[in-house]
Amino acid sequence: MTPNPAEQYPVSPPETVYSPPTPEKTPMTLFHWQIQQEAKRLEMMPPELVNRQDPDGDTYLHLAVAQGRRALSYVLAAKMAELGTLEIKEHNGQTALQVAAVSNQHLILQDLLTHGAQINTMDMWWRSPLHVCAERGYYQSILHSDLYVKDYYFFAGLTPLHLAVLSHNAAVKQMRELENPCEFRIRELERKKNSCMESIRTLMLMGASILTKEMKSGRNCLHMACEEANMDLLCFLIRRPIKTTICFVLKTYSGNTALHIACSLPNTKHQVEAVKLLMRKGADPRARNFENDFPSQLMQDGTVSEKARNLFFFINCATAEILT
Repeated sequence: MTPNPAEQYPVSPPETVYSPPTPEKTPMTLFHWQIQQEAKRLEMMPPELVNRQDPDGDTYLHLAVAQGRRALSYVLAAKMAELGTLEIKEHNGQTALQVAAVSNQHLILQDLLTHGAQINTMDMWWRSPLHVCAERGYYQSILHSDLYVKDYYFFAGLTPLHLAVLSHNAAVKQMRELENPCEFRIRELERKKNSCMESIRTLMLMGASILTKEMKSGRNCLHMACEEANMDLLCFLIRRPIKTTICFVLKTYSGNTALHIACSLPNTKHQVEAVKLLMRKGADPRARNFENDFPSQLMQDGTVSEKARNLFFFINCATAEILT
């Protein structure tokens, strides 16, 4: 009789031995792995070499930031922060943080701020990184700065919000002046306009005020938008949760309100729309500037200005009927 293998060699269940669960290791990201590799490579780098500047004043950190090498910039910034030399400037008076702002390296900009870089440092043109980002529409870099934006000026008397508004105006003007535009040019200007609008929105969320005046002529953001009859920007600014009457009452140093500026435009196509919008929202057509002029008296000759002038005629007639 053939023996049964199962009976001849009985299989007993293995003894269960309790072992505590091992904690799972957090997976390392590619960026952290790159930091480890760069840290090993630069571990024995002497301080003299870390702070060395080339004939243009650039350190290794300036060059790494300009090339977009984030991991290398992180390690070099950590070393320079320990040495207290993170604010070294190159020949244009720009720190590594300002180079990151100019080249729109928003992630590197955030890393440098984490290591203690100063956001308000000025270059030789008296521009801070925030001014550069606002002017060029780098809203991601503005957002990563994570600061309350105060209305501080640079040498032309403009705040970062003023620069963002003027850049949006410039993009709108260029789009209107295109005669036979190619599709690429239209997309490029549209992208620039949208990025400037995002910069304006971001700066306002971070504390910038549209009522702040620039130093040369006393214009605020609403005045600047009226100078180009920028309807997208006018609609956006007027919808802000502030008293609209304050916007329309504020005057420039020459006494002009936003309505004065819109009426004085040189017979532009969008003048009527801008005047309609301002008067619909409460702008006073009877306000006078320091030369004692009404807004309607600043209108120039032309078909478009004649249409805007008719608005004042109808409003005056309606006002007279109400008073009688």
